[in-house]
Formats: sequence, C-alpha cells, structure tokens
Amino acid sequence: MIRMLIILFLSSLFGGCSSAYIQKEVKIAFMADVHFADVYPDTVDFGSEVFTDTRDGKNVLIRTMESQLHSTRLFNENYFAFRAALDDAIKRGVKIIAMPGDISDDGQPMHIKGLRKIMDDYVRQYDISFFVINGNHDPTSPYGKEGGKTDFLGRNGRAQPIVSKEGVHVSRSDFENEVVVSKEITEWGYDKIIEELHQYGFFPNKDHIYWQTPFSTYTYEEYSLEKAEVASKKEKRVYFHGDTDIKIPDVSYLVEPVKGVWLLALDANVYIPRSDHVFNNAGIGYNEVLEHKKHLVTWTKNIVGEAKRLGKTLIAFSHYPMVDFNDGASEEMKHLFGDKGFQAHRIPNKLVGETFADLGLRVHVGGHMHLNDTGIVTTIAGNTLVNIQTPSLAAYVPGYKIITINNEDELKVKTIALKSVPEFKTFFRLYGKEHKFLRADFPDRAWDKSILDSRSYIDFTNNHLKELVRWRFLPKDWPVGLKDSLVGKTGWQLLQFANTSSNSDNGREWPLFTEKELLKRMHGTGLTKTDFDNWKGEDMILDFYRFRSADQLALEDIDDFKIKAYEFISSLLDKNNKNKNLRSLRRFMSIFQKQMHGEESMDFTVILE
Repeated sequence: MIRMLIILFLSSLFGGCSSAYIQKEVKIAFMADVHFADVYPDTVDFGSEVFTDTRDGKNVLIRTMESQLHSTRLFNENYFAFRAALDDAIKRGVKIIAMPGDISDDGQPMHIKGLRKIMDDYVRQYDISFFVINGNHDPTSPYGKEGGKTDFLGRNGRAQPIVSKEGVHVSRSDFENEVVVSKEITEWGYDKIIEELHQYGFFPNKDHIYWQTPFSTYTYEEYSLEKAEVASKKEKRVYFHGDTDIKIPDVSYLVEPVKGVWLLALDANVYIPRSDHVFNNAGIGYNEVLEHKKHLVTWTKNIVGEAKRLGKTLIAFSHYPMVDFNDGASEEMKHLFGDKGFQAHRIPNKLVGETFADLGLRVHVGGHMHLNDTGIVTTIAGNTLVNIQTPSLAAYVPGYKIITINNEDELKVKTIALKSVPEFKTFFRLYGKEHKFLRADFPDRAWDKSILDSRSYIDFTNNHLKELVRWRFLPKDWPVGLKDSLVGKTGWQLLQFANTSSNSDNGREWPLFTEKELLKRMHGTGLTKTDFDNWKGEDMILDFYRFRSADQLALEDIDDFKIKAYEFISSLLDKNNKNKNLRSLRRFMSIFQKQMHGEESMDFTVILE
C-alpha cells in the first residue's frame, strides 16, 4: 500500500460564501468509542469489598484482563487513553472536541459521572468545548434498566460480580467472589445521561451562536437562547414509534459553536419496543433509521438547505457509519463468513449513503465499528458523501481524527495514532495476580502473560488484538475448512497450496508452476523462499485483522516483505482459478486485498469547488 494524499472534489457543502464567515482556522477533534470507565469511582453506594486495590489513596475498580481479551474493546486503560488523547489534541491547538457515541461502558452512573468530572476539568483548564452524541452503549435502553457485570477484578484475583439489584445475576461459579449489589452499576437511560452531561451539546447555552433540535420550529433569524431553552425541554424531544403511542427520546441537535461552522449531531439509536418500556438494544444504526426515524432524514434535508442558504460549513457526526466500511468486500465476507460474521448486520445498506448524499450531506464522521476507514458513495444524480470512520481509543490502533477548516474552502482530515499513554501500565501488577490465580486453579482460562510486557499503549492494543483473535474471533467467526488450511501452515506451505492446480474431470492435482518457475516469479517481485518461511497462517490472519481495524495505521506493525508475500499468493490464486479446493482461500485473499487497498484513511483533503 502506498501512502498518499487524496484530494476529494465535492460541491455545495459550503454553499456560496463560506470563507467569508470563517474568520480563522478551526480544528475539531473527533473521538469515538471512548467507552470510558471510571477506574477510581466515588465510594458512594460501594462497600470496600468491591475494590481491587488502593493506589495513591484512590480505590481501584477494574475489570479482569480475561474479560478484556474476550471483548472488542479494553475496559480499564481507556481511563488513561482518554486523558492522553485530550492532552494530545490540546497540544495540536484543538478547541472543539466532538464525541460520536459510546462515550461510556454501558451508561452506568459511576462512569457517566466520572466522565463528566474529567470533561469539566479540561473545560476549566483549557477552555475547550465538548459536543457529545450518544451511542448504543449510552444508553443501552431509552428509559434505563437494571445492570451488572460479573467480571470486575477482586482483591484475590478472582472475578467480582457487581449488580444493581438482587437477582440480576443469580448463578455464581467457583471462579467468582460473592455478588455485591450497588445502584452505581445501573444502566441509565436518556433522561439521566443527558442531564449529567447537559453542557456538552445536549442543551443550548449562551456560548452557542445557534442551537436547534429536529423538533424546534424557529428559524436562524428568529433564534434566541430563550427559544432554544424551551425547545430543548426533554418532553419536547420525543417521537412516536410507528403508529403506537410509545414515546422514544431523540436527542439530536445542531450547534454553531464558532461563527460559520455547523455541527450536526445525529442520534441514530433505534430502539424497537417489545412491550411498554421494554426495548430491543440499539446497534443496527442507519438501516433502521430510514425505517423508524424518518423525521431525522427530513430534518437533515432541512439543515443542509439552511447551511447552503446561510453559507455554513456543515459536518455531521453520529455513532453509526453511513457508508459500507468493508472496502467493497461486504458481499464476499457474508458469503465466506456468513450473514452474522464480522458484524455483517451492522453494514449500512447502499440506500443509506445514497439517501443522505442526495439530501446534500457531504461529510459525516462515525464510529461504532472501532475501525479507521473512509467510505465514499456517489449517487446517480452525481451527489457524493464521504463517511469518515474514527478509530476507537480503546482498541487497535487507538486514535482519533482532526478536521481542520480554514479560509481556503477545504477540510483537512488528519488521523492521529495515540502513541503515548503514560499510565497505561498502572494495573499490570493486579493483572499478574489474576494470572497467577488462573494458572493455579483454571489453567485452561489463563491468557498469555506476555501482554504485560507491552512497551507502549499501541503495543498493548496490538497484543490485545492477538489474544482477541485467539480467544474469540478464530473459534467463533471462521469456517473450519478455511481455518484448518491456514493455522499451523508456514507461508511457503500456503504458497504451495495456492499453486496446486487440478483437472476437474478426474480430480488429479499438480503444480500450476514448477518450483523453478515459481521461484523465478518470486524473484521478479523481490521475494525469496525465506520471505515465506518466516511467517505462518496465524500471522496472516492477525495481519488481516490489523488492516481491517486500522487500515493504513497498521503498516507500522506489518513488515513490507509480508505484504508483498500476501499479494503474491493472491495473484497466484487469481491465475489458479480452476481448483475448487482453493475457493475459500481465494475468496479470503480477495477480501484481504480489498482491505489492504481501500480509500485513503490517514490524511486527506476535501476541496470544495
């Protein structure tokens, strides 16, 4: 893959006179999927028995390493990663920080209150502005619900269950300590979350030039803070589900934080009621928005029109992607891994991107998938939408995006890998105690202790991904035949397998190229046999997940000779297309190639003409 600057030419985002409105360069950082958990929570409603340890006079409450290595995100180190990302953004001159959802673990009071403390602190110290929109983890249900986790880490290295109400977790194994009950682990609904974070976009304030909701009725010229405050009342910000009388909150908002810049925060959570106040979890995103929240589509169209009329720079952000994030490989992935593999149900339909593009929306920033990616859709009418996927701070490669708006009518997008998190090893000693317990009493559950040798936070997330592939992805997502053809095989053995041709009439197999011919072809690309002997199929699977998660950010962790080797095998499979036994491997390598060569996702510029 070649690093390059891609310039995207789009029309009508700014309208006709945006540069006249933006007086100076504006930088906006987008930090998605923080999944903040307060590892030093207040002791309200907690007894001392729940805490893992006490450090520097602060009680520690963390989840087990085992639970982290079975999850697509970290739980504990996010506390330090979020602060490190804020520090990094401030050093880069950022004054506006947008957070596209999943700001918390699961909307628990202790985590939302802990997040607010940090945000309040940074606002006081650095005079920055936060604009938050919710994700499927905050809230998990529109009106809240009881909650609990069975995998906090106890003082003795065992798992410590904490639930919000007796009976939430009824079974307890020898692996766990006694259950503790605390209301701090309840999962808050909209009402309490937005009230706790009221100053961070969900409600208007005097510092905003403009603010509105999908349900407000005033125009830009009629705006006043008093009108906005009336429109922001929670009882006014609801919609009815279909033809029912079931009301569901929608906390979408539009804000003009600085002159000429509009941020459109879309609440794309869709909760399908099963009964009164009992809902399916959100998480599908815009596929369901088009069906169940049509008022958002209408509102977005109106906002785009007003932005054009007034010459405002409009950037939309929400938790979910609007454009396919698999670099054109989604159908192949469904065919190979099944309709439920690789979260296929969360892939936005093509209609989603086309709908919002034809509304006139040009740039959208999303999260949810913990991926670094860029998706572009152009409609028959010639309208283009760029969907920028922001990586998570809690997964490989941890990072965020900065969009810079200046007087030259352009958006510069920069991807920041979070390389320095000074305190990420804070809990490693406690994980060591957990590992010792597992090795002694539950050796089949013991994770690879080498993760505690991680040199940096990026290295730590890389090792987290390795263990995640081993413990979760390979056992659950991969077809047995494909897995068996890769695991335990050297690169050279895989190359020989890819070189196996067959006669479909009699089933006989022979090499497509002799070894001499194969070596000659390899040498023509600068490869040697050693370049295939030095890695195994497991390494290729891990690199596949690295590219899928981090796109070009993964290049620092993958040697150039391996990338060339993967491309050579893929090209060989393209030539050797008659052997049916290679069908799964051929499809996998096709998917891998598309993941390696997607749209520019690192640094690019959107130029408006």
